[in-house]
Amino acid sequence: MKIVIFAGGSGRRLWPISLKSSPKQFEPIIGSRSTLQLAVDRVKDTYGAENIFISTNEMYIPIIQKQLPELPVENLIGEPTRRDLAPAVGLAMAHVAQKADPAEPVAILWGDNYMTEVPTFLTVLAAAEDVLRQGAASIMFVGETARFANDNLGWIGLGEPVEGVTDRPVYTFDSFWYRPPMDECQKMYSSGRYVWNTGYFVTTPGYVRALYATHQPDMWAKLTGIEAKIGTAGYTEALHDLYPQMETISFDDAILTHVPHNQALV
Repeated sequence: MKIVIFAGGSGRRLWPISLKSSPKQFEPIIGSRSTLQLAVDRVKDTYGAENIFISTNEMYIPIIQKQLPELPVENLIGEPTRRDLAPAVGLAMAHVAQKADPAEPVAILWGDNYMTEVPTFLTVLAAAEDVLRQGAASIMFVGETARFANDNLGWIGLGEPVEGVTDRPVYTFDSFWYRPPMDECQKMYSSGRYVWNTGYFVTTPGYVRALYATHQPDMWAKLTGIEAKIGTAGYTEALHDLYPQMETISFDDAILTHVPHNQALV
């Protein structure tokens, strides 16, 4: 399985610890290692440095090379400008597709999360990978059991339990809720039918790229133009020409809203 860790945010809410020149994901906020280093540490032994990609703003590539010299330089994906996550995920998948079969699972993770239950996390990733390899789903969303009503997080509505695909609890996908009001959060928490949305998911390059081609054809055309130049002398020019032309739009709005419920599990 390939791993893509997104680390391009500016971290403005943690100013002055987090600065534009060195956002929070590159700072040792807890302990002596940055949250990005910790994110790589969690998965490196299991999946190998050669299978880990970092998506970031190109201005941060030198920081990442210094903090994570074990990662191949071609796995560091620099965006020339911020265009939200839909273009960023599309660009990352274009790079992953150079090294992965279209059906190989790929996990989308974040570089600024702190985690204590690492063994559980790795078990969940392995279960999601197994579900995809079985063909039981095209995308697996990773939810966390809600500990209280929280209106600062997104929530995922659970459908029916799915038996026999993995030892971890798996449900059909019902709905997304982005930071609902507190009264709704209270109802969701009390019902036991909703989990916190971690933002992590496991899918395949082929599946996601097909969604771009179908639902974001203009963005897809620009992404394929960039992809055609990966590994060539013309890559930087194509990236700097085409990437800024893409719409600034979230991955949720551009892609995830179009995922058929019968192709997703939680």
